[in-house]
Amino acid sequence: MIRKTIALPAAAALLTSLLAGCGVEPADGGGIVVGTTDSFAVTDSTPAPFDPAASYDVSAWNVMRNTFQTLLRMPRSGTRPVMDAAERCGFVDEQNEHYTCTLRKGLTFSNGHKLDAQDVEYSIRRILNIRYANGPVSLLTGIRKVEATGDRDIEFRLRKPDATFPYKLATPAAAIVDSETYPDDGFIKSFKITGSGPYLLEDLDDKAGKAVFTRNPDYKGGLKIRNERIELRFYPDSEAMEKALRAGDIDLMNRTISPKQVAKLEAAGDDRVDLVEQPGQEIRYIVFNTEDETMGRRSVRRAMAEIIDRKELVRDVYARTAEPLYSLVPSGVTGHRNSFFNEYGEPGKDAARDILEEAGVEIPVKMELAYTTDHYGSVTEKEFENIEEQLDDSGLFKVKTKGVPWAKYRTAALKGKYEAYGYGWFPDFPDADNYIAPFFEKNNFLGSSYTNPEIRDQLIPQTRRVADRVRTADGFGRAQDIVAEEVPVLPLWQGKQFIAARDDITGVEWALNSSSVLQLWELARSDVS
Repeated sequence: MIRKTIALPAAAALLTSLLAGCGVEPADGGGIVVGTTDSFAVTDSTPAPFDPAASYDVSAWNVMRNTFQTLLRMPRSGTRPVMDAAERCGFVDEQNEHYTCTLRKGLTFSNGHKLDAQDVEYSIRRILNIRYANGPVSLLTGIRKVEATGDRDIEFRLRKPDATFPYKLATPAAAIVDSETYPDDGFIKSFKITGSGPYLLEDLDDKAGKAVFTRNPDYKGGLKIRNERIELRFYPDSEAMEKALRAGDIDLMNRTISPKQVAKLEAAGDDRVDLVEQPGQEIRYIVFNTEDETMGRRSVRRAMAEIIDRKELVRDVYARTAEPLYSLVPSGVTGHRNSFFNEYGEPGKDAARDILEEAGVEIPVKMELAYTTDHYGSVTEKEFENIEEQLDDSGLFKVKTKGVPWAKYRTAALKGKYEAYGYGWFPDFPDADNYIAPFFEKNNFLGSSYTNPEIRDQLIPQTRRVADRVRTADGFGRAQDIVAEEVPVLPLWQGKQFIAARDDITGVEWALNSSSVLQLWELARSDVS
C-alpha cells in the first residue's frame, strides 16, 4: 500500500516524477473500470437524472460533466474557469453585467446535429423557463437576457453585477443541449444523454450495475482525453467495492470510501493498490426549519451550537478523515472564517443551559433529527447517532433520529417536513459565494424561509461586484458571522478526498479536483516496459 497526500497545485510535478521513476507513459487505448456506490434511478423526486434542467446532485453532475459541454469548465487545478465549448469569453463592461462568448468552430452533438449559439441560448432559456425546484436553476436566475447574436456568438445581460458568472457557466446547470432533442417544457425522463462532451454514454444498465462511457471522437474542447473507454460499476456498499478492487475486477474506487476502509487500506501493505489523499471542499451541516415551533427559536439552535463537539465527531466517527468545520465556508477557500468557534468556543453545556433558561425554553428540548440513509455514505447513521448521544448526554435535549432513503428525503426536506435534518454540500465552484448564496438567496437550494436582509440584499450583491475575489474576504466574513449568530444552519465537518487505485493506473492524482469533480479523462493504464 502506498499512500500519497496530494496538494492539487503540486500534482503535476508529482505525476511527472512518478512516470519518470517508473519508466512508463500513459497508454491511450485501455479501458478503465471505476467502482462507485452511487446509484441512479428515475423516480418522482429524480424524474430525469441526467437532464441539466432537472438534476442538482454531485453524482449525476459527475456524469454530466463528462458527457455535456459547457462554454467554460473548471481547470485541471486552480480556481479560474477556462474555455471548453467557447474559444473566448469575457465581460465587456466594467460593472460585470454584460458577458459574451464565441464558440469554437465545428461543434456537433453526439447525434450528429450541429451545435451553435442558438443551442446555447435555448439551453439557458429552457432551464429558466422550466424552473424545476429540485434542479440548479438558482445558479442562472441572475440572467436578465440571453441572446445568440450569430452562429457562434452569444451574449448575456445580467440583472446585477456578478463576477462569479463565469464560474456558473462552467457548471452542468449551463450544459449545452440539442434544441431539437430536449423539450422546452419537460425533461428527458431516461438515462439518455445527447451531448458534445468528451464521452458518449453508450449504456447504463441499472440491473447489470454498470454504465459504459466511450471517447467522443467528435469532441472539440480544451481537454486531453487519455483513455478510450470508462466502465462505471455500481456497488451496494463500499465493502463490496473494495473487494472488487483488491480482486482486480475494478481499477479504481472513489465514492464512497469509509473511514474504516481508509485505515485498512493504509495498514494492508498491498503494493498493488495506491491510496491518494487530497484536500476537499465537501461540507456537512444541519439545517433548521426556522418556521418550526421548536427550531424556530434561535435560543434552541444556539444551544445546539454550544453543545455539539465537532472534534469528537471527526475523531470517533470519521477517524480523522474529516476536519471540524466552524463555518459554511470551508478552510482553503478565500474568505473562510471560523465564525462558530469565535462565537461559541469549545463545547459547553453550561452555556447552553443558560441560553435555554434565559429564553424560557422547557428542558429537555424534545426534537427529531433526520438524515438520509443512502446518499452520503455508510457512516452517516453513526454520525447522527453520535450527535444524538452528545445532545442527550447534555441533559438539555431529548433527540430522536430518523433515517430516510434519499429518494424521499430531498423532496420531504424541500417541503419542510423535518424540523432539523442533515445535508451535505459539494461546491458548484470553488468560491465563497457558492457556500453563502445557495443557502440564503431567495428561492434558495434548501427551500428555506429564513431571511437575513444584510446577507441577501447587501453582502451577496456587494461581493459579486468584485472581480478580485481576494477582496471579498471581509464581506463573506461578515456573512459567516451572521450565520453563527442566528444559526439557520449548523456546520459540522469538512471532508478530505480519497481515491484508491490499482498501481498500473495513472492520472489518479488528477481524477478529482478540489470541488470533487470526477475527471475521468485524466485516467490511463500504464504501459510498463
